[in-house]
Amino acid sequence: MSSDPLAPRPVDRALDPGFRHGQSMEPNYSGVTSFLRRRYARDGGGAEVVVWGVPLDVTVSNRPGTRFGPRALRAASSILDGDPLFPFRADPFAALDVADAGDCVFDYGLPASIPAAIEAQAARLYATGAHLVTLGGDHFLTYPILKALVAKTGAPVALVQFDAHQDTWDDDGTRVDHGTMITRAVKDGLIRVDRSIQVGIRTHAPQDYGIAIIDGFQAGDLGPKGIAAAIAARVGDAPVYLSFDIDAIDPAFAPGTGTPVCGGLSSREALDTLRRLGGLDLKGFDVVEVSPPYDHADVTALAGASLAACYLGVLAGRKASGASIVP
Repeated sequence: MSSDPLAPRPVDRALDPGFRHGQSMEPNYSGVTSFLRRRYARDGGGAEVVVWGVPLDVTVSNRPGTRFGPRALRAASSILDGDPLFPFRADPFAALDVADAGDCVFDYGLPASIPAAIEAQAARLYATGAHLVTLGGDHFLTYPILKALVAKTGAPVALVQFDAHQDTWDDDGTRVDHGTMITRAVKDGLIRVDRSIQVGIRTHAPQDYGIAIIDGFQAGDLGPKGIAAAIAARVGDAPVYLSFDIDAIDPAFAPGTGTPVCGGLSSREALDTLRRLGGLDLKGFDVVEVSPPYDHADVTALAGASLAACYLGVLAGRKASGASIVP
């Protein structure tokens, strides 16, 4: 940005293919709202990290609207742009080349075809060598993304799932259902249950498949430092995928979700926990179930955007330390 205070601020940096590093410093209220103003590149543009949206909205059990999640998350992220990303000391975009690949494309009128469409498009982005950060969208999207990731890495990964629900209901393997995606991932051998953990659970489910659980009350007792330590102890050195269902946060802080459950984390506790996970071998992240029609103040989208931004800060720290962020 020019040192001249009267010089116009840049706008629409998302449309500049040469904009690869640093902050955009755009006015918050204007311009093309890619995630954190990163450049748009449908094919990933050779970026190390690709943010993309999956506007899936098929089986939320109570309140629909998650198809608008990616759009809301991008818009909310505009208020985070231009300032140093707290609490990180360095600008993550000085270290990371991040692009926004837009949204996943599928035919909403053919629900059975949607999982394969998500998987195929995730696979194309993984084939570029990119680390994926996904904005959603119904939580089912984690399942086809895990399929694409494991196909790329050749081995199952640990899963850290922040959620109010275990998502371990059973079905015949054909439903597109946010409540069954963990069951399908386990049965398909996509995740290492011995290294996986769910945080913030506040409902009952028939089974846990051996995945460790920190329920909502235990999370309150442990606090962010304790939760992060428990996650690190469980995951160890295994490659790990992080999935953050926004209903892991209490509806007092994130009312715009399809399945709100009282007794969850505050947004501060969630961010404080996430920022402490830089010691994990991170291979991907999603933030899902943002349903903006139920939150006129957009605080849910702001919480989700802040979590995704925090994850990028953690990734930048890992890269600066010499750790690999390539899936």
